[in-house]
Amino acid sequence: MRMMLRFTVPVERGNAAISDGMIAKTLELIMSRLKPEAAYFGATDGKRGGMVFFDMAEPSQIVEVVEPLSLNLNATIELAPVMNIDDLRKGLAKIAGK
Repeated sequence: MRMMLRFTVPVERGNAAISDGMIAKTLELIMSRLKPEAAYFGATDGKRGGMVFFDMAEPSQIVEVVEPLSLNLNATIELAPVMNIDDLRKGLAKIAGK
């Protein structure tokens, strides 16, 4: 299932994580594990953050996705299923036929 991981890192922890290299290490770990379809990074509500779109094969992946961000960066995390336009069209076609 296609998922969106959205996260923000508190300013103080983000500053320290840049200085000690933890932000780069954590993001590289996440990217290598998830092999995302797309990933975007920038400021969110005045904090460092990002959105990562990836395929989740099974629910147990939630642990490996969120824990490094929580443990290493004290990040606030949102994980939600999402669709691309083809998925939306397919879903709409199914309900239109009822």
